[in-house]
Amino acid sequence: MNVSSEQNIEANRQWQLAGRPQGAPTLSDFNLVTIDKPTPKDGELLLRVVYLSLDPYMRGRMNDAKSYAAPVAIGDVMVGGTACRVEASNHPDFAVGEWVLSYSGWQDYAISDGTGLLKLGAEPSQPSYALGVMGMPGLTAYMGLLDIGQPKAGETIVVAAATGAVGSLVGQIAKIYGCKVVGIAGGANKCRSAVEDLGFDACVDHKSPDFAEQLAKACDAGIDVCFENVGGKVFDAVLPLLNTSARVPLCGLISQYNATSLPEGPDRLSMLMGSLLIKRIKMQGFIVFDDYGHRYDEFSQAMTQWLQEGKISYREHLVDGLASAVESFIGLLEGKNFGKLVVRVGPDQL
Repeated sequence: MNVSSEQNIEANRQWQLAGRPQGAPTLSDFNLVTIDKPTPKDGELLLRVVYLSLDPYMRGRMNDAKSYAAPVAIGDVMVGGTACRVEASNHPDFAVGEWVLSYSGWQDYAISDGTGLLKLGAEPSQPSYALGVMGMPGLTAYMGLLDIGQPKAGETIVVAAATGAVGSLVGQIAKIYGCKVVGIAGGANKCRSAVEDLGFDACVDHKSPDFAEQLAKACDAGIDVCFENVGGKVFDAVLPLLNTSARVPLCGLISQYNATSLPEGPDRLSMLMGSLLIKRIKMQGFIVFDDYGHRYDEFSQAMTQWLQEGKISYREHLVDGLASAVESFIGLLEGKNFGKLVVRVGPDQL
């Protein structure tokens, strides 16, 4: 798809939430509308979205349920982090052409008064990296692993969704800290990439019929840290392998995001609680910017150095065109992406 020809510079396309999904989202839960391009008032600036981040947390924001953030209202623009260029400015602190990190959502243009914007400079070499390795996923991996997981050299670290935006970085950071890293991913290609491209010691395919047995074999000394992104049958296989004093940073539960009822089978809660007690396991959830936003500079310095030294490999799954956002998001929840999923909404140049 030719992005520049797709975009009408005088109009603003928006993906709005049309309905609350019952289970997995479908195309009918979204509505693509076109409105006039907005005009900034005094003290405001017009942002043109160039890159849009698609992330699993967005599924939760589609539900009308109490959570750490308010749900998207029916008829509102879908939320999302964006890397934008300033197209027009009536704000003294922002110049036309600058790149900024914002939360403009699934649309071509947005108005801002400058609140919450992070300047990326006039010509960043990789502006989309601010949505991935240098942004929310990177900060999530860094803080979740190091602050909650507290890995020690020689320990075994397991990370689910191992080739995803967060998991791929968790495993590589753990290797920097001298740990044995076992990934869990869906499919032979992803597992192969985790080992050959990311440097994991092993990676187990959760689609394999003997997944639990393979995981136990790969983690022959047990599991000291499980960076949890998935839940469900993946964590069922992890739980009996957790060592005494293991740590479980609870980042996400993507296997449950589309669930409309409790899973079938026995109640696992008592087994979980018993394991936490007997083995003195620490399990902690976190919301990265609420809990760690004030430590972004610490993360940024470390990640920048690791990238410069070639210690971190980063992969983007880039798709072209705002029109592809819904299909790509649905695929993300099904595990079809390979790396950090980013939509190129418009051309980089002004």
